[in-house]
Amino acid sequence: MFQSKVALRFLNAVRTNSAAQAAVPLLMPVLDLAAISDKVSIILDMIRPTIQADGGDLELIEVTAEGVARIRLHGACVGCPSSSVTLKQGIERNLRAHCPQIVRVESVEAVDEP
Repeated sequence: MFQSKVALRFLNAVRTNSAAQAAVPLLMPVLDLAAISDKVSIILDMIRPTIQADGGDLELIEVTAEGVARIRLHGACVGCPSSSVTLKQGIERNLRAHCPQIVRVESVEAVDEP
């Protein structure tokens, strides 16, 4: 409760002070990548049954500091002509809707195992 009152006072002061407005980016908290990654994993777990119903699967590789979720597609998704549409219209759209820290989703190519 105390922190939210302090934050509210700070934001009100920033609105009226141009020097403070310039300093806001420097005071922004560093993204907690572990928490964002956990949230992305939960969202992917909700999407996963739909992907698996078509014989595919997905794996979260990493979430970068720039807000890029790097995902590897598996199974029937590999080589599927619709996988790019699934990645952008399905996975990215859902991630961005539920986790605003994610700005983009990238596909990571599968590595051939010996």
